[in-house]
Amino acid sequence: MQGQFITLEGTEGGGKSTNLRFIESFLTEQGMDVVVTREPGGTEIGEAVRAILLNNDFSAMCDDAELLLMFAARVQHIQEKIKPALAAGKWVISDRFTDATYAYQGGARGLDMQRIAQIEQWVQQGFQPNLTFIFDLPVEIGMARVLARSQQSGQGIDRFEQEKRSFFEKVRATYLARAQQSPERYEVLDASQPLASVQQTIQTRLQNFL
Repeated sequence: MQGQFITLEGTEGGGKSTNLRFIESFLTEQGMDVVVTREPGGTEIGEAVRAILLNNDFSAMCDDAELLLMFAARVQHIQEKIKPALAAGKWVISDRFTDATYAYQGGARGLDMQRIAQIEQWVQQGFQPNLTFIFDLPVEIGMARVLARSQQSGQGIDRFEQEKRSFFEKVRATYLARAQQSPERYEVLDASQPLASVQQTIQTRLQNFL
């Protein structure tokens, strides 16, 4: 049996990490063999690329380099981890995938969407998630959550998290526009609601999906 590929998307502070574990737990209870991963990252090579992409020391990185690094990590992720797991009948849950590239490098950085689509086709050859959850919330709430999280952990914020509010407004708008274009694949969640309410919506969607 072919596995299913679920991705989690949204602006910073939307609660993806917390809800990823909830989804993993729910699917495992249903008897699914689940693989949890993330982008950029997911493989040894991908994690090395992630360290470069998030490093504040590389503020001089040009937008095209950022885009290509994202897809370099992604193609390794797909070939080494995602597709083999799906072929083995496992369910794969990824914290971000290609929608993030359209939102961050396309919508926010302003790179040409058609160029991104061309690289996507070359790398993915039509491969797409079966279901994508978008954790949507007002940008100011998300930024406040990120700041509080960084203060609590003492780890600071990364190269993306330090962007201005206008950057994340564009990210958010791009996600919502993509969800409108393909409503059959996306589930937009109001991530400003209490966690229990968000997770109830997720569970209902997953039950319908199953």
